[in-house]
Amino acid sequence: MCSIMGYCSSSAAYSAFMEGFERTLSRGPDDSRVVDTGKGFLGFHRLAIMGLTPSGMQPFELDGSYVVCNGELYGFEKEKKLLMEKGYTFQSDSDCEILLPLYREYGTDMFAMLDAEFACILFDGQTKEYIAARDPIGIRPLYYGYDDAGAILFASEPKNLVGLAGKIMPFPPGHYYKDGAFISYCDIAGVDSVCKDDLETACRQIHDKLVAGVEKRLVADAKVGFLLSGGLDSSLVCAIAAKKSREPIKTFAIGMSEDAIDLKYARQVADYIGSDHKEVYMTPQDVLSSLETVIQILGTFDITTIRASMGMYLVCKAIHEQTDIRVLLTGEISDELFGYKYTDFAPSAEEFQKEAQKRIRELHMYDVLRADRCISVHSLEARVPFGDLDFVKYVMSLDPEMKLNKYGKGKYLLRHAFEKGDYLPQEILWREKAAFSDAVGHSMVDYLKEYAESQYTEEEFQEGCKKYSHARPFTKESLLYRDIFEKYYPGQGEMIADFWMPNKSWEGCDVDDPSARVLSNYGDSGK
Repeated sequence: MCSIMGYCSSSAAYSAFMEGFERTLSRGPDDSRVVDTGKGFLGFHRLAIMGLTPSGMQPFELDGSYVVCNGELYGFEKEKKLLMEKGYTFQSDSDCEILLPLYREYGTDMFAMLDAEFACILFDGQTKEYIAARDPIGIRPLYYGYDDAGAILFASEPKNLVGLAGKIMPFPPGHYYKDGAFISYCDIAGVDSVCKDDLETACRQIHDKLVAGVEKRLVADAKVGFLLSGGLDSSLVCAIAAKKSREPIKTFAIGMSEDAIDLKYARQVADYIGSDHKEVYMTPQDVLSSLETVIQILGTFDITTIRASMGMYLVCKAIHEQTDIRVLLTGEISDELFGYKYTDFAPSAEEFQKEAQKRIRELHMYDVLRADRCISVHSLEARVPFGDLDFVKYVMSLDPEMKLNKYGKGKYLLRHAFEKGDYLPQEILWREKAAFSDAVGHSMVDYLKEYAESQYTEEEFQEGCKKYSHARPFTKESLLYRDIFEKYYPGQGEMIADFWMPNKSWEGCDVDDPSARVLSNYGDSGK
């Protein structure tokens, strides 16, 4: 990961800019640079992943134009070659150096051309205006706000903007900003025409596109590792990578010391694929002592996100402290595409599709946010193969009737796609899903709930909830998280749309806890 920030005003104070910018130094500890464009400041904290030499340092400059980008541009070598044929020269092996030449050739049309996870801020030296953009899923973070004079600011995290901007909001994924407006260049969840591939064809495409998505994310000049929960999604990513790698891949799993569901399954997968595997154990004290820090780094009050971040934060902390790995591949985004436990309750294929579209469009506030913050705060980079643009577009386009759980097993398409090829043990491939926050140990969630119960009397809880009109807390746990959030992001609750919960309008889903374990179909998932 890297950190970028732009203060788009000729009257911007350098000291104020730096105060905000330095709050995310952990995202890019290798080098830092700020340029004065004459119309404000652009800053870059670097985590060197591609093009490790100093020549790859940003901001990049081309005839008075500047760009800072936190991103990975996959297959950039092909575009770079075409640009060189047009006379452009390059000083580094960095993928992001192609952005200014691309902008000169194609203007804002270039954003739709990128196969990338990215967020960027560009200063056009000719027009003296700022342009910003973000990838279609929002895998790379970007936020914006306005100062008292109405000037816009952009930054990788909301903490950069606290005190500088009024209302802070996430930059909408799949959009670019130009001339004061946010313009959509890609709605990744939208479907122009439904794909009518039959089951076997669809599964073959799912297999091939996911394999390609993993393969391109293995390319890095820094060392790569893998988060392995023992669930289907991360296990598949690791299994594909193991087949593509000459040496054993490095995998990492975490769990509560007493009742981690997935550690045994992660170990089984690691043994099967021959990975160099490390287990990390966490205690109740680790969880409770990290809670406030986790909420601060996340910038959210969402229950699901916070619970699921506890294990991820602690395993990434161990990876940072004990290894020289810089890049981590993860299994996020599969659930939103293929379904959760609660989407088994979808009343129709149309409702399933609408729910999937809503979740994909909001992912940047929840699971994707979790992966980014837990990984980047430890000076690591997250890569998400299930978020590969070609893969997501294809799965979203499939007839939703095919994605309904009509097979007696959730995520059937994904499981069937990898049934052949000896990727995983059959009992892993077909195992019921356990919610990540439960899988690291059912007791972890119980400890958090018990702690929250001890913080408020019933009267304090009732009064405390009344303080908030947006996304009002509804349990002592949710109130605790919101109160901690407000300490660090006062009045910024609208950055998060709402609580990530099952669709309460569906029969069987009107529950008061986001964990799938409260659903009637959870069954053997927690074993």
